[in-house]
Amino acid sequence: MKKLMFAVALSLVVLPSFAQAQGHMGTPQEQKACAPDAKRFCRSQLGDDFAVQNCLTQNRQKLSKRCSAVFQSHGM
Repeated sequence: MKKLMFAVALSLVVLPSFAQAQGHMGTPQEQKACAPDAKRFCRSQLGDDFAVQNCLTQNRQKLSKRCSAVFQSHGM
């Protein structure tokens, strides 16, 4: 019974986080600001938001001012 309660409690914590992670990262305005850079530097990762974010971070020095401002506003 304890294992079942633990599993239920865990699913209540993990599933909402997983569902939220499936959406796109950033606001529509932030996505628009970084879309050209994502297409330029991260074309092969498009469709995987986490991979694109990682790619943009790796290319931070080359980002446009608009996209760089997005990263800066998030403390990155």
